Amino acid sequence: MSGAFAHGLVIGKFYPPHSGHHFLIRAAADACRRVTVVVMASSQESVPLADRVAWIRERWSAEPHVAVVGIADDLPVDYDSEDAWAGHVALMREAVAAGPPAPPVDAAFSSEPYGAELARRFGATPVLLDTGRDTFAVSGTKVRADPVAYWDELEPPVRGGLARRVVVLGAESTGTTTLARDLAAALRGRGGPHARTRWVPEYGRELTVAKLAVARGLAAPDGPPPTVHDLDWTDADFTAVGRCQNEAEDRAARDGGPVLVCDTDTLATTVWQERYTGRATGPVHRLAAAVPPRALYLLTSHEDVAFADDGLRDGEHLRPWMTGRFREVLAASGTPWRELRGDRAARLAAALAEVDTLLARGWGLADPLG
Repeated sequence: MSGAFAHGLVIGKFYPPHSGHHFLIRAAADACRRVTVVVMASSQESVPLADRVAWIRERWSAEPHVAVVGIADDLPVDYDSEDAWAGHVALMREAVAAGPPAPPVDAAFSSEPYGAELARRFGATPVLLDTGRDTFAVSGTKVRADPVAYWDELEPPVRGGLARRVVVLGAESTGTTTLARDLAAALRGRGGPHARTRWVPEYGRELTVAKLAVARGLAAPDGPPPTVHDLDWTDADFTAVGRCQNEAEDRAARDGGPVLVCDTDTLATTVWQERYTGRATGPVHRLAAAVPPRALYLLTSHEDVAFADDGLRDGEHLRPWMTGRFREVLAASGTPWRELRGDRAARLAAALAEVDTLLARGWGLADPLG
């Protein structure tokens, strides 16, 4: 079937891209020497055009004959209107022309009823696939209404973009890691898409372990071994923490379930930098501002949790100040948050209740322009 057509066209909102869309692109890629995928998004839709284009490009990056282009389309959809058809097709032609040089479109691939008319307007052969959704029982409408139910129909970059990121943060020895692990395990126990649930460890702790090991390796063999109190923390350290934390979070989101549990994030890093150096620097603030939206913050209070010195902690006396500082930062963040108290079981129950409320509200993706 390869090379049956010179130039195949696939158009759609891809809001968001799913397995049915990729089936359509695969069919075009197998049958055409060149393929142009045109992503058309309106300004009222929740997922930006650039994200959709990037997600599809990543999936087809190994296929050089598949070009993915995007164009804004705020024209009304009316399949009975000649003016509407003319406007949409003009935008499609503009998008195709913006892609790599290619011969005229001679095949239009679609799984929608309008596919035949679309092909006619390009003077192309209509190739209609899976119009009854018998091969892939999924649609953008279904995914937007219930992403959890169709999580397995999404590629890793889409999962990463849609994952609801829940961040656990707090002062030293307040149970943040324990809660993050418990919450992720409880969600995994629900099975289905939630069986993929990941939690993202705190990179700052990893760096502390590494810095302490290096300090001990460099210490005089006849002297006392360095402790965490002897470590120096620089601005460069906190920039590295923020960068590595963001990277680990993004990797886990792509490979995880509908909820990603994060043991701290770079917003928390700004507070930790302030705690050790007296202020948070521009690079760390920028890393914090660049993260995908947080769905929920869970603050572990220092109350009800005894301080446990594991050899990597040095701030028992600062726990009340840090809890208060986190309250201030979270209140200014614009993201929903809850402070958790009580024993381990009580905190987990409260965290699960918050996550369930979050999931019950859904993703709130706007309807496409109709």
